[in-house]
Amino acid sequence: MYSIVGKTTIGHRDFASGVWRISDTMRRVLSPLVTVCLIFVVLYLASTSGVVAAQESADSALLTVDQAVQIAVANNRTLKIASLDIDKSKWQIAEAKTNRLPVFKTYVFAAANLNSPAFTFKQSTFGTIDNVPIPPKDTIIPFSSGIGGSQLSQIAQPITQLYKINLGIHAQQLGIDYANQEYRAKRQSLVSDVKQAYYAVLESESALEAAKSAVTQYEETDRVALQYVAQEAILKSESLDVKAKLAQAKYQVIHLNNELQTRKEHLNDLLARDLLTDFHTEAVPPQSFEEIDLNAARQTALSQRPEMAEANIGVKKSMYDRKLAQAQYIPDISASFHYFSLFTAQILPPNIASAGIEFSWEPFDWGRRRDVVKEKEISLTQSQIQLEQVRSQVLQDVNNRYRSLQESRAALEVAQAARDASTEKLREANDTFAKEAVLLRDVLQQHAAVANANYDYEQALLSFWTAKANFEKAVGKE
Repeated sequence: MYSIVGKTTIGHRDFASGVWRISDTMRRVLSPLVTVCLIFVVLYLASTSGVVAAQESADSALLTVDQAVQIAVANNRTLKIASLDIDKSKWQIAEAKTNRLPVFKTYVFAAANLNSPAFTFKQSTFGTIDNVPIPPKDTIIPFSSGIGGSQLSQIAQPITQLYKINLGIHAQQLGIDYANQEYRAKRQSLVSDVKQAYYAVLESESALEAAKSAVTQYEETDRVALQYVAQEAILKSESLDVKAKLAQAKYQVIHLNNELQTRKEHLNDLLARDLLTDFHTEAVPPQSFEEIDLNAARQTALSQRPEMAEANIGVKKSMYDRKLAQAQYIPDISASFHYFSLFTAQILPPNIASAGIEFSWEPFDWGRRRDVVKEKEISLTQSQIQLEQVRSQVLQDVNNRYRSLQESRAALEVAQAARDASTEKLREANDTFAKEAVLLRDVLQQHAAVANANYDYEQALLSFWTAKANFEKAVGKE
């Protein structure tokens, strides 16, 4: 038997197994010391794991949310397609403007005759001269020598058609405006999607770092716990509990890493980059408590939302369509020049040129033009109703996003308060444990509670910024 001062028994050796058995009295003395050592090990590993994680992050390029938005706007494929639609509309306008200018048309026909066309002039067809019949006898003159052809050229300058042409040009210019608004809508959606994808990656990175830190902590705790189990300083059930938490932490690392890679690929796709491009995100700044005037936000949305502009363009286009339908009652009048030539014609004039005014009009259409006008009037009414519907939807979207932003702001305050409370409880638990008033599992549970509170706060913060991005999109900002 061995003892220390005060006759306190340290333990005895089991001669059958050769293993030292620690006495109950000494176990009560060592247990708090072992726990303190474990806590210091956990805290040390937590601090060093943060440094390691920072070094690993430095190996990949830093991508800020503003940089992500700029890259997406410059390179996103969907946005480029929308931009090309605008260019296509501009060329369509240029094509429509050419209809104001004179029209040049040429028709040429050359062929061999399949029969023998000829002109037959009877005797005295052209009368008599000095009692001599002209022609003196029946005369046959062939139309051509077997190979013939003709040419018809025309130059026409529209006059009354210019009104219709200009209406059509104005209607197509509205098409450019509509394409611009579609581009703005896709750009705003892209910016919102990029921000949300960025925040999702940031959330996964934060969660993954915490999970890796937990694995490191539990691995060291498990190693130390096995040593003390062999010395009977702690119970075996406590060691098994650490192993279970270690296994769960390793699974969480695998799950979060897969989720992070998926979210990074999604963000890289939005940025039109190689899906395997590695990067790490920048920490989200604290929330802003700036006051938001809901009425001002509604007015801003009505003036900036692409949907409102598109609906207004739809009303204007319907008006031009109705005017075009009414313009069909106007006759087509053009200044025209015609030139007609018959190749190899032996009797007809080879060249015929004329200039004048062309007039084309359909006086009776059995009510067709009237029906078209009525149809366009109904379309105009539909577009006006659609404008009111879009206005209502925009206001509802702004109101809903504003409420979501308020809720996320309140949830963030709750998460922050819970995090502060958990941190303070951990400090109190450590102080109490130093006085041997709590067990090891209570301290470890409080560590887990602090980790969960920190994670909840990060999620609440990211949810707040996501809600703010959605609200900015609803207002029409980028």
